[in-house]
Amino acid sequence: MIEEQASQTRWDDKGMRHNRRRWLGITAGLGLGAVALAAVPEVRVFARQLQDFIEGPPVPDIRPERLSDHVWMIYSRDGFPTPENQGMMANVLFAITREGVVVMDSGGSLQIGEMAIRMIRSVTDKPVVAVLNSHYHGDHWLGNHAFTNAFGKDLPIYALGHTVEQIKGHEGNLWRSLMERWTNQATMGTQVVAPNRVVEHGQVLDFGDVQIRLHHYGQAHTPSDLCMEVVQDRLTYVGDIAMENRIANMDDGSYPGTFKYYEELKRAAGEQDWVPGHGRGSKSLLDSYGTFMRGIWEPCVQAVKDGVPLDGAKALVLKDPRVASRAANMDGFDSNIGKYTSLAYLEAEKEAF
Repeated sequence: MIEEQASQTRWDDKGMRHNRRRWLGITAGLGLGAVALAAVPEVRVFARQLQDFIEGPPVPDIRPERLSDHVWMIYSRDGFPTPENQGMMANVLFAITREGVVVMDSGGSLQIGEMAIRMIRSVTDKPVVAVLNSHYHGDHWLGNHAFTNAFGKDLPIYALGHTVEQIKGHEGNLWRSLMERWTNQATMGTQVVAPNRVVEHGQVLDFGDVQIRLHHYGQAHTPSDLCMEVVQDRLTYVGDIAMENRIANMDDGSYPGTFKYYEELKRAAGEQDWVPGHGRGSKSLLDSYGTFMRGIWEPCVQAVKDGVPLDGAKALVLKDPRVASRAANMDGFDSNIGKYTSLAYLEAEKEAF
């Protein structure tokens, strides 16, 4: 896989072919001289241009699955990025409407976005007329680059204002760099393309025969999680506020905020097929994942009330049947349960004061 990635080539505007292995070999051969050159502004600009020029390999096709009358999903079987999956770690959904195709999260790289476009074209010849980004974690929006390449830089890309700010700020380039590192540079060539349309909670986007109602109820997975209700299909894409069988990143999130979000969303949308960014959807997704999350949160709240230290709280969480029942089969459980118990404990301490 690494050798295949290293030998990827492409043509520039002058018809000159560049070999990725050759370029990487040249830069490695510069040794300490490269460190000194890196201090020169012109060299830094050239390095960034070179990085943009060299692209990682194409992502293998994943045939889309039809979820409802209008909605299709390009399913990611993996929940975390690796060199082997080339960063394909989050689902890409799209709705085929009378006015065109609406994409709900564009994937984690230029290459994933290009694969998604190929798959959209395998089921419809309609153009993409809009992209929606659920939040600012890059596995859900770095594919924007492919869609603006294919459908023009003025293609509407919608997100909440805070998400736009984060992508234009620190999070954009951070996620670009992280995806390159995690995938052994398979995502190289991906550029940060931020959303260009700000939306708000309660807004309805009308695409003729399909309306998409937008929901936001405060901090859950992040401070700006956007859920997208495809009204005619009774299907809501929930991004990362819930997951089927993966322990969610809560670094930017809130446990009580998540529970509040679930209740408000269910009250507003009613019975739905809830489809996550990671895993498969179901009508019971919010309840089942909420049960697991409460199995982390409630023992931590009790531990804080009882003066039990963090280590004791972790032991209580691991013994809780709502958590223990998921331990053997949940992706990322062993590597993440300690960290996210700590975050719950810290938030419970803050709530107590």
